[in-house]
Amino acid sequence: MSIIIDTTVYDGAPADTEGRQERELRTYRLLEQLNIPFRRLDHGAAMTMEDCDGIDALLDIDHCKNLFLRNTQKTKFYLLLLPHHKKFRTAVLSRQIGTARLSFAEEEFMVRYLDIHPGSVSILGLMNDTEHNVRLLIDTEALNREYMGCHPCVNTSSLQIRTSDIYDKFLKYTGHEPTFVTL
Repeated sequence: MSIIIDTTVYDGAPADTEGRQERELRTYRLLEQLNIPFRRLDHGAAMTMEDCDGIDALLDIDHCKNLFLRNTQKTKFYLLLLPHHKKFRTAVLSRQIGTARLSFAEEEFMVRYLDIHPGSVSILGLMNDTEHNVRLLIDTEALNREYMGCHPCVNTSSLQIRTSDIYDKFLKYTGHEPTFVTL
């Protein structure tokens, strides 16, 4: 079943904000403040990468897998971006970043550090990590596209943002220096 009800792609933030979560609206305001143009598609809740297939076609993007990870002690947290077709291999990543035993982080940490919930994990959540508790990891292949697809901290909208704007404007603003990995 398709999660796309309306195939209209909009430029920028919605004019009607009724029923939208504050975390989503905050994301749009920051993108506008940073002069980052974006295209938006509203849709049903996208919980899986398969849900994003139709979205990707309409926005001409490739959604990245966005994995929120932690170490065993729950003291170090990581946001990993990798192309949707790549498999996540814990051992390979652990060796590259010098840590052992990575696991998926629990929802409580997603909310605490990124103000997001499962299914909504996105690089844009780093805007809420003002104390830099989350280390950003990016698979080098994720840089190959002109546009990046991501959720605005909710999984009922998807955005098309120029990849260079994410790196040159957004990450510069948040102060998160990416660590590049190859998976």
